[in-house]
Amino acid sequence: MRDLAALPKAHLHLHFTGSMRLETLVELASSAHARLPSSFLEGDPLHVPADHRGWFRFQRAYDTARHLVVTEEIMRRIVLEAALDDAAEGSRRLEIQVDPTSYAPFVGGITPALEIILDAAKQATILSGVEVAVIVAASRMRHPLEARALARLAAHYAGDEPGTVVGFGLSNDERAGETASWGRAFAIARRAGLASLPHGGELLGPEHVRDVVSALGPTRLGHGIRTSEDPALLDAVAAAGISLEVCPASNVCLGVYREPGDVPLTALLEHGAQVALGADDPLLFQSRLVDQYQIARDQGLDDAALAELARGSIRASLASPSSKREWLAQVDAWLAADD
Repeated sequence: MRDLAALPKAHLHLHFTGSMRLETLVELASSAHARLPSSFLEGDPLHVPADHRGWFRFQRAYDTARHLVVTEEIMRRIVLEAALDDAAEGSRRLEIQVDPTSYAPFVGGITPALEIILDAAKQATILSGVEVAVIVAASRMRHPLEARALARLAAHYAGDEPGTVVGFGLSNDERAGETASWGRAFAIARRAGLASLPHGGELLGPEHVRDVVSALGPTRLGHGIRTSEDPALLDAVAAAGISLEVCPASNVCLGVYREPGDVPLTALLEHGAQVALGADDPLLFQSRLVDQYQIARDQGLDDAALAELARGSIRASLASPSSKREWLAQVDAWLAADD
């Protein structure tokens, strides 16, 4: 079998704080004299049930890490280390998702927070060889008016190069709020040329996917795995060209599926969906990008199918056509090489 770390791919679903290396978190906690939950210290993946209590436990663990990100230096370090880790796993493109609101109090405001991350993305592109672009994401746990402010900020820094904002997202607990309430924020982002990249279809099923698709007009759907429960919807999503950012290890750790083999990846592919595998929050789930491809391999996908998954991630990325052509040729070379 061919080396999955050598397979060229794009990484399209990775959260800023959740991308942090465990050793970096431990170092930051030690410097701040902060206590970490035993799950972090033991390096065990977080496993919670797929209910409100489980999400609370996940969010509490995430917030433990986020509260240690209190300087520009730390923010820059997280972006660079994420890019270097991706480079080691064959990633050619990283589209990292962040809500700058969380870090604004420590660096002088929401605009400086985003500017730091964008500049760090430019530097990381140079130092790692991985194109790093940014997705600004609003939170379902905050008022939709805040999302509009974030969308205007994202629009100001919109671009199509590494180190620019390429999309606008919506994350956190899918069960919070009315999806349509964020429609105006996404309209602001779309007018600026930003891709629409909301989460949907992980904790909630097909009806939620329908709400997200109709209200927010996604270019890609964060997760979207539970479209598999409604074949007609899945066919419609695939026909509309909406790519799915599937994160198998995350699905298991958040209790959506019991085992990695239960994640219905094959069903998505059989219906023609374009799938981009992502790691979501490696800090909490202790599973990085190559691990997602290994899960697919363990489900029975051969190297030709894995290469097609990698192609799907590249095609679904917001990289330039020339970069995509180069990386797709590299995937072909990976598959043509002797195993």
